[in-house]
Amino acid sequence: MARNKGTPTLIQHAAPYPRIDILDLTRGLAVACMAIFHLTFDLMLFGHLPAGYVFEGGWPYFARGIASSFLFMAGLSAWMSHGSAIRWSAVWRRFAMIAGAAVLVSAGTYVAMPGEFVRWGILHMIAAGSLIGLAFLRVPVAVTVAVAIVAFVLPHVGRAEVFDHPALIWVGLSTTVRPMMDYEPVLPWLCPFLLGVAFGRWGSRRGLWQHLARWSVPPPFRWLLWPGRHSLGIYLVHQPILFGLVWAYTGAMAG
Repeated sequence: MARNKGTPTLIQHAAPYPRIDILDLTRGLAVACMAIFHLTFDLMLFGHLPAGYVFEGGWPYFARGIASSFLFMAGLSAWMSHGSAIRWSAVWRRFAMIAGAAVLVSAGTYVAMPGEFVRWGILHMIAAGSLIGLAFLRVPVAVTVAVAIVAFVLPHVGRAEVFDHPALIWVGLSTTVRPMMDYEPVLPWLCPFLLGVAFGRWGSRRGLWQHLARWSVPPPFRWLLWPGRHSLGIYLVHQPILFGLVWAYTGAMAG
């Protein structure tokens, strides 16, 4: 294809990329880390670890790293799915699925811990990012990265009491935050999502995804791809399962 001299090129894909094994493995690793953190939290909750254990040392950074990786991968997935053209039916189907799961998390945590239920957690942020990110699919990488940096910095310099209203909890600029089991507002958590979009666009310009698609996990180990391909379902069920197992273990030890 001929191109004008001096005009930057963007390798577009006519349809969504096929699944790339290395990305599924990366997402699966994030799922495993999430399960480790929540298991540790449950052990602390039942008194098998000291009170406040997961809020000290490197654990808070571990938790933020997990959340950032999920949002980064969600942004990358948005590019991989809609980098050439936005498929609105797929957008709304995925949004409905993630937003519905977010509502379930809010409802479930309200029943379990009404004083600290999840008003705006990781799934709420992924749902919002999946719509906001569409506006950046045609934006130059440098601009997207710049906006991501602004999203990261704003909560450190732009908090105001006007954002303390409960209806604005999703923004992330309130001066006080109610206790919540999980809280990832748009600011600063739009940052890793937009970095994922930017990385996807950058990778397409350099043929990275076509290159990575040539590698596949050998057949005996393809089961390792399963967690990364079913991360939403695992997210919804893993904590009740882990909580139940630790509860049963605690009861057995007490008996």
